[in-house]
Amino acid sequence: MLVKNWMSKPAVTIDVGASMNDAIKLLKKHDIKMLPVMEKGKIVGIITDRDIKRASASDATSLEIHELLYLISKITIKEIMTKNPVTVPPDYTIEETAEVLLKHKISGVPVVDHYGNVVGVVTQNDIFKTIISLTGAEKRGIQFGMEVEDRPGAIKEVMDIIREYGGRTASILTSYDMVPEGLRRVYIRMYGIDRFKIDRLKTALKEKARLLYMVDRREVTRETF
Repeated sequence: MLVKNWMSKPAVTIDVGASMNDAIKLLKKHDIKMLPVMEKGKIVGIITDRDIKRASASDATSLEIHELLYLISKITIKEIMTKNPVTVPPDYTIEETAEVLLKHKISGVPVVDHYGNVVGVVTQNDIFKTIISLTGAEKRGIQFGMEVEDRPGAIKEVMDIIREYGGRTASILTSYDMVPEGLRRVYIRMYGIDRFKIDRLKTALKEKARLLYMVDRREVTRETF
């Protein structure tokens, strides 16, 4: 899943010579928290709502309201922006981008193509949307977490059981984290299963896997094993 397919576009940007008041208006108008700062068509910095709050707090102590408004109109973006911002290319995957955000402890990054053009912005919210899509969470349904043997055909055997009970698969995710050698964790979200068959399905699955939990989003029930 590539950034170019999930980023927010077109990117809302601001000129380096604009005022802090201009930035406040843009952030509010577009309901966003970050603006790439441009100079002669190239990105030179980034400004966030946090930068603006920090600048306002540090410079506005003991000011009257009219003095504060005047101050905000005079502070330029160049004075408070973060220079040399972290960026990612459009062909980065969502998971690579998540690693970048985590590493730098930031909430979003501009997306810059190989010509140096800002083509979008990707934020934590965009990544959240991707996770929801990737996991099929919007379909509600039922999710099983389980451990299976790490061998060819092990997941197919589980899926055959689910299909036998009328289940349709929304997503399958697997991981080797936190499992003993020779096993893998599998997370399957399904829908379309008759709720009266759930107990029999669980019994059948236990013959092929160690069930960890079941979450039924439609009935809002949760069960651990």
